[in-house]
Amino acid sequence: MTVHSERRVIRHSPQELYNLVADVRSYPQFLPWCMAARIRHEDRDGLAADLIIGFQMFRERFTSYVDLNPEQLEIDVKYAEGPFKYLTNKWRFLPHPEGCEIDFYVDFEFNNRLLQSVIERLFTEAVRRMVKAFEDRANDLYGEPDAAFSTRLVSS
Repeated sequence: MTVHSERRVIRHSPQELYNLVADVRSYPQFLPWCMAARIRHEDRDGLAADLIIGFQMFRERFTSYVDLNPEQLEIDVKYAEGPFKYLTNKWRFLPHPEGCEIDFYVDFEFNNRLLQSVIERLFTEAVRRMVKAFEDRANDLYGEPDAAFSTRLVSS
């Protein structure tokens, strides 16, 4: 089991960051290890997506259901099929005086023990790079935040 929970303040609006994370089609353009994204089905409540992830000698495809709640600015990801025993991912985008407080949670386990052991050793750094990729993408799409305010972790 690999779990990560993080709260981070980013100098962009909650709506902008929600839109960025909800745009699964664009993940291969900026997200490390995401080689391809295909939307199988989409409606106003969410989507089913295939992602291909690649890392070192591993390349895996998985399908997940992405529940979108634009009114509450929440995204819940549920695993459907692929190399995981399970995968749960939650995003919350909360108003904050300095922009948006992102509440991020991921919990997963791969079926392949070798892949799981490789990921566990690199997981903290991998998540940092992924969160940074979302932040950089927000800056590219919406402009650089005011330099006087830096992104910071929020103590839980």
